[in-house]
Amino acid sequence: MFVTAPLMLLLAAAPQSGDPVGNGRKAYSECLSKQVQPALDKKLTLADFQATLKTECGAKEAAFRAAIVAEDKSGGMSEKAAQSDADDQISEYRDKILGEFEDYSKS
Repeated sequence: MFVTAPLMLLLAAAPQSGDPVGNGRKAYSECLSKQVQPALDKKLTLADFQATLKTECGAKEAAFRAAIVAEDKSGGMSEKAAQSDADDQISEYRDKILGEFEDYSKS
C-alpha cells in the first residue's frame, strides 16, 4: 500500500527486540498507518480522523511515551525535558500521518 510507504521508511531504523522505545515506536507508527486507508474509504474529515487515531492508537501512544520518558530519565534527563522529548517524537509521527491523510483525501 503506497499510503504507508513513507511512514514505513521511518520504521526501518527502529531496533526490533529488547528496545522498549524502538518497539513502542514501531507499534505506534504501525497503528497510525493502519488507520489511513479505512478512514479514506469512509471519507472521514480530518477532525474525525484525528479522533480515530486517538481512540485506536491511544494505548500504543501511551506506551511509546512511557518508554521514551523512561529511557530519557535513565540517561539523566529531567522529567520535564523527557516529557518534551516524548511530545516532540509523538507529534512527528502524528503530524506525518495527518499530512499523508490530508494529501490522499484530496486525491
